[in-house]
Amino acid sequence: MNLTDKHSRGFERKKSARLGTEKNPASVVVQTEEREQELAAIFEENGWFYTIEVDEELQEDISDLELLKNLPTTKVVEKTPGRNDPCVCGSGKKYKKCCG
Repeated sequence: MNLTDKHSRGFERKKSARLGTEKNPASVVVQTEEREQELAAIFEENGWFYTIEVDEELQEDISDLELLKNLPTTKVVEKTPGRNDPCVCGSGKKYKKCCG
């Protein structure tokens, strides 16, 4: 096994650029120029890079725009009490002796 075989296995090292950036612009297909102007305004307002193709024969595809508008958010989870912390039920006992 040579060095290149060793590095080719495992994780993919090449990362893709975030959608809507200069390296990875959002790509949208619309059927009319009015729709193109409408979507261009949304992209410009948010500072996203984009390419819009106007083609009357193709079905409208704005999936990249939908992805950018609905980015997933990070959820904050409440910290569980430690073993020796007071129980959250209010009994006054340690968590490990009550609900843990």
